[in-house]
Amino acid sequence: MSMSPRERMLAACRAQRVDRPPVWLMRQAGRYLPEYLAVRAKHSFWEVVRTPELAVEVTLQPLRRYDVDAAIVFSDILVIPEAMGAGVVYGKGGPTMTRPFEGEEDLARLNDVDVASSLDYVGGAVRLLSENIHPKLALIGFAGAPLTLASYLVEGGPSKDIRHLKALAYHDPDMARRLLFGLADKVADLLRLQVEAGADVVQVFDSWAGLLTPADYEALALPAVRRVFARIADLDVPKILYLRGAASHLEAAATAGADVLSIDQTLRLSDARARLGPDFPLQGNLDAAELLGPPERIRCRVQEQAAQTGGQAWIANLGQGLVPDIPPEGVKAYVDAVVELG
Repeated sequence: MSMSPRERMLAACRAQRVDRPPVWLMRQAGRYLPEYLAVRAKHSFWEVVRTPELAVEVTLQPLRRYDVDAAIVFSDILVIPEAMGAGVVYGKGGPTMTRPFEGEEDLARLNDVDVASSLDYVGGAVRLLSENIHPKLALIGFAGAPLTLASYLVEGGPSKDIRHLKALAYHDPDMARRLLFGLADKVADLLRLQVEAGADVVQVFDSWAGLLTPADYEALALPAVRRVFARIADLDVPKILYLRGAASHLEAAATAGADVLSIDQTLRLSDARARLGPDFPLQGNLDAAELLGPPERIRCRVQEQAAQTGGQAWIANLGQGLVPDIPPEGVKAYVDAVVELG
């Protein structure tokens, strides 16, 4: 059985048999590649994101190096907060909001965002990418999960405990619900925009949900992400939910409406498989730091993960996205090791 990369990716997402597990990497385009840094030397981050031709060039860069099965459009999870005027600024400590969420006025600004017009550059990049990589490779569109976007908005940037968002939910649950559900509607609109432009798969990133207790996850994060997937249930594309800190929320997250769960490295794939059953598609979850190691070690890790999953209903990926100090040679060794499974 020989499959194209696109066929392989879509089949694995649907728990169908594949000739080998598909592979792609979160943040596979970006800061660890010298060719990306050359683009950034001439253009700001937001200029690259907002210019479809530049976003496409950056997305294609890793495809010229590695035999991955999918491309993920170069964009950012914070395009919705940026569109509502939060003023997203990237510094050494991560993104910060020059105008963090404060209340009713900010809810009104969120509700006023028209995704089709405000974020048309994302659709433009996806359309141009589809012309470049279809029908060979799969194309992934994405968005941030409502809880994660709300965390950035309320905290004003990255947080170790998202305590201000929790406090908002405890003191004013109606305000928190309206913020999360308002974000959910915009996230769904953004995913629909990308599918209509040519995306084959969509992924929702819930990077901060692992900071919630199980009870708070079910009360705060889960209803909003369920709303996202319910609003795009009519779209005939696989839907992936990435959850960092997945161990405490795995079974609950599996009820969100996604077809695939992408998990971080704090949970063994074999444990996730045992808890969710043999047919629930999984994605992940190699520790990105493993790519600092020698090729033979990387190959062993890949073979161990394939053994844990049976190699089916599994998409090889990382537990978190690539970071700047990961060597391109380590990424190649990883992708090559997955390809060798065939």
